[in-house]
Amino acid sequence: MRTTKTAALALAAVSALLAAAGTASAGGGTPEPKTTPAGDGAQVLCKRVPKIEKRLERALNRLGADATRRGSIARLAKRVENAKTAGHTEIETYLNDKLTFRRSLVPTIEKRQKDLTAVKTWCKTNNNGSEN
Repeated sequence: MRTTKTAALALAAVSALLAAAGTASAGGGTPEPKTTPAGDGAQVLCKRVPKIEKRLERALNRLGADATRRGSIARLAKRVENAKTAGHTEIETYLNDKLTFRRSLVPTIEKRQKDLTAVKTWCKTNNNGSEN
């Protein structure tokens, strides 16, 4: 019996809240327009360039490290080889797919570094994006 009373009370509270929300939203006014960004965020990006450079460099160093470093391509390749040797084909397939993806990260990160270099040059010539 207690659950029935609790459920009824909760239902009444939800109904009251929905009714209040319905009358508040039915004011008849026009909805406020969504705000659009005023610019392209150049100032913020220029401010973050050093942190982004460090993060990209750290990622490339980790991927290119030897087999003792967690997250490196060499370590994952060693795990694939170990799975192959042990005859764990499902594990080998999973890790091999992961290895393929990790190898594809290197050119992507290198491209981002080149793009970031161009952004850094732009920031220097445009007073860190505040000239717009």
